[in-house]
Amino acid sequence: MPKVHIKTYGCQMNERDSYQVAKMLKDRGYMMTMDQAEADVILINTCSVRDMAEQKALNKMSSMQHLRKTRPHIVYGFMGCMAQSRGEELLERGADLVVGTQKYHRVADYVEEIFRARVEARMDDLRTSIVDTEEEVDSQNTIRDGAASEGAVTAFVSIMQGCNMKCSFCIVPYTRGSERARPIVEVVDEVKRLADSGIREVTLLGQIVNLYGRHEFSSVDGKTPFVQLIEAVANVEGIERVRFTSPHPVGYKQDLIDAFGQIPELVEHVHFPLQSGSDKILKAMRRPYKAAKFEELVGRMREVCPEIAISTDIIVGFPGEGEDEYAETRDLCERVRFDNAFVFRYSKRRGTPAAQIDESLHLSERVKEERNQDLLKVVDRIGSEKNSALIGSRQQVLCEGLSKRRDDRLSGRTRTNKIVIFKGDSRRLTGKLFDVEIERTTGHVLYGTPILN
Repeated sequence: MPKVHIKTYGCQMNERDSYQVAKMLKDRGYMMTMDQAEADVILINTCSVRDMAEQKALNKMSSMQHLRKTRPHIVYGFMGCMAQSRGEELLERGADLVVGTQKYHRVADYVEEIFRARVEARMDDLRTSIVDTEEEVDSQNTIRDGAASEGAVTAFVSIMQGCNMKCSFCIVPYTRGSERARPIVEVVDEVKRLADSGIREVTLLGQIVNLYGRHEFSSVDGKTPFVQLIEAVANVEGIERVRFTSPHPVGYKQDLIDAFGQIPELVEHVHFPLQSGSDKILKAMRRPYKAAKFEELVGRMREVCPEIAISTDIIVGFPGEGEDEYAETRDLCERVRFDNAFVFRYSKRRGTPAAQIDESLHLSERVKEERNQDLLKVVDRIGSEKNSALIGSRQQVLCEGLSKRRDDRLSGRTRTNKIVIFKGDSRRLTGKLFDVEIERTTGHVLYGTPILN
């Protein structure tokens, strides 16, 4: 039985896409393996949003080339955003297969074509390398199924592809195309199948998820298509929790804010990308809102749902960001008090508008790293304070199974997306909702004792 190793870099959408590819290959008799040394097929699902992810993917492919010495039939492949943007260039990096963002559903066919040719030594009969980065009409309707790992109780569900916002730092609109939404009924059918398989929590995925369906569907009774979808998914029998990521501030309408107080299955957490707290930098980033508007939206969410946890993305060191602009971002973080934040140093992405900004406005790597570390300290301190405030409380947890770091502990998440570690029987508790009394925290992780009936 051929073995496949898939390495994923980047966002949750890439994780979901990798799950889909893995499922398609398993359905054809392939076996997944964590050990690349025993793999017959190695696929790297790539991200182009940050340079570090690209470099990791390229270095990973280079480091695995020696495996062909003992396994000449091995198939190397790139998938995802970097595959889309670089195309045939990646063949020079040792890839046999390069598949773009609209062709995940073709991966199994292509892998089988190349692999069978190699195994049967029919190299002249079939293509020895394949590059497919062409656009495909209605490709959004192929991003379904296989959105969870085996035995999981949580799953990702892609509800749309593409993005029309074209932020100056982002390559996604050029690699994933324009916005295209799946019909609500098809998404709900997928969620029903997931619920039947044991999934209890779904995360709805989209590059600008809260703008779902704005071109295809109409508002009904004052509810945007996205809120209509959330309601429909929440009504699926067996689904206990609904999450979504990542929304854009310009699409954050009052009906979505109100949903946090009206739909019990919609958890009290939102990942809400800020990117910068400086209006000057937001404008340069082509983010069509001001910092005050972002804060206003956070305030409105907290009015409807006081216990809501808010995480965010922030880029430091964007071209033109001086000390004053960075200070505005830092001060906003102190005021808003995010529960968590992913802080990134700006990296130039070829093909983006920001890559054309005058070099004199680009910051040194030293300055970017200093700001990155400084802001992380702010974020970590606030997050630790918020987690410490939970000690002594009871938090509802969905048990996801064994802890990743200790096989004698279980792990789960609160409705506010905080990780909780506790003791228990995984066979009895995985997939169950119950309270955990929080006893301590390391700052990032909570520890406690389950309260079981």
